Amino acid sequence: MIGLISATAAGAAARDRLAAAWPDRTRVYEGPAGEAVRAAFAECDRLVCFLATGATVRLLAPLLGDKAADPGVVCVDEGGRFAVSLVGGHGGGANELAYEVAELLGAEPVVTTATDAVGLAGLDTLGLPAEGAVAAVSRALLDGEPVALEAELAWPLPPVPFAEEGAYTVRLTDRDVQPGPQEVLLRPPSLVVGVGASKGAPADEVLGLIEEALREAGLSVRSVAELATVDAKSEEPGILAAAKRLGVPLVTYPADELAAVSVPNPSDAPLAAVGTPSVAEAAALREGGELLLPKRKSTAKPAMATCAVVRRPARGRLAVVGLGPGARDLLTPRAAAELRRASVLVGLDQYVDQIRDLIRPGTRVLESGLGAEEERARTAVAEAREGHAVALIGSGDAGVYAMASPALAEASDDIDVVGVPGVTAALAAGAILGAPLGHDHVSISLSDLHTPWEVIERRVRAAAEADIVVTFYNPRSRGRDWQLPKALAVLAEHREPGTPVGVVRNASRPDESARLTTLAGLDPATVDMMTVVTVGNTATRNIAGRMVTPRGYRWQHAPEGAR
Repeated sequence: MIGLISATAAGAAARDRLAAAWPDRTRVYEGPAGEAVRAAFAECDRLVCFLATGATVRLLAPLLGDKAADPGVVCVDEGGRFAVSLVGGHGGGANELAYEVAELLGAEPVVTTATDAVGLAGLDTLGLPAEGAVAAVSRALLDGEPVALEAELAWPLPPVPFAEEGAYTVRLTDRDVQPGPQEVLLRPPSLVVGVGASKGAPADEVLGLIEEALREAGLSVRSVAELATVDAKSEEPGILAAAKRLGVPLVTYPADELAAVSVPNPSDAPLAAVGTPSVAEAAALREGGELLLPKRKSTAKPAMATCAVVRRPARGRLAVVGLGPGARDLLTPRAAAELRRASVLVGLDQYVDQIRDLIRPGTRVLESGLGAEEERARTAVAEAREGHAVALIGSGDAGVYAMASPALAEASDDIDVVGVPGVTAALAAGAILGAPLGHDHVSISLSDLHTPWEVIERRVRAAAEADIVVTFYNPRSRGRDWQLPKALAVLAEHREPGTPVGVVRNASRPDESARLTTLAGLDPATVDMMTVVTVGNTATRNIAGRMVTPRGYRWQHAPEGAR
């Protein structure tokens, strides 16, 4: 919950805008500012104070304790010009909140955390618990000193400029070890603890067994991702309480699914009780992994709980990112976030150049030239299978004549795939031309490198006969100069010579050009591969120099208020 505090009418107006936008995330604290800050500090995860920074600092000072536990605080000035991350930038989430508040209020985010200021990912923002000399190792990274990564298992980390070796170390491990004086331990959630329990098993017995088993295996409790058991035990109080104390979810599986899992220590007792010869081992192994600790019983007499520990392999992450048509303001915030999140970036060299300034230090860039689409797709998937966080980029929307299709054809279910939509060339060109896509429309690529011309022509003819607006991608190159005239001739069999045609080259880029012509007036020789050609349907009109396709034929001549 985000606590909102203000002291003046101007502050209250901005406060109420946040409250209205985030009704489920915020709580307004009324009354004197000091009392409101104290109450919100005790009850909320984060605070937004519409107060002067000096006043906010004085009110917060007596309340501050541990930066790992204190809520993050953002301070917004009376004029709503700045959203300042004041306290708890990383651990408290104030940096992220400052950006969110600034976007909503039209303010400027002010983030002074050293790593953020230079584009580095903070060690406490990598999505994993961090232990040890976080400040010292972060300072070493900022000073350009070599910091080595010792990864005992693969994990899709965000980019950090690690060195092969150095006096400072970041160790990625789920083992129960202590950090050295110049070392940070990152704890990946790699461990699954399978649990079985008799009815009424005490929570202390279940939790004690889990902790003892982890100690015996030399594993860190901070790397436990979840407890797993059979469906029949989904409401067992002792198991539920153990999961709550560990702060992890409880995952359950049907007995017949667990019965199909091969385990080293099956037993007749659970088979008779819940319908599977194994609960702890089978539940831990249900999603795959390495059995680190076979089934153990608690030491209580009689023993009422069992557990087993499995290490699951990391799932790499592949984000297929659409960069939009080229203009930076048409790159979505989600796409920009994925570029910052990826430790490996794969893309066409000219697209990498477009966003090179957004690439964070430590990102490995794998770029190649035209014609290597399938190779890039295979490379991106292979990197994700190695456990990396990968961004595969394409222009426009990556799912439209771009990289998503070959990548997903290559990928299997052993990696996580995230699709990030982008503004397509058709949409960018349509906005420049007016509203040509106001009714049914279709996009057709005229490139016959991957599709036989007979198939392309059949699709063009179908669109012509159906009276659908058509946007042509890849309309003409030096080696393919006859396809566009042929496609236009097919459309001309069903549309008047005066049908509006929009031609946009390099939509949204500095050398953008656009013109409106007709089906009979279009000279194919003026079109190249950087051009999008949009041909209207029989209802499309040139209205005040804009290409407009009505939303419906019956509304074609109706005034706006009558539609």
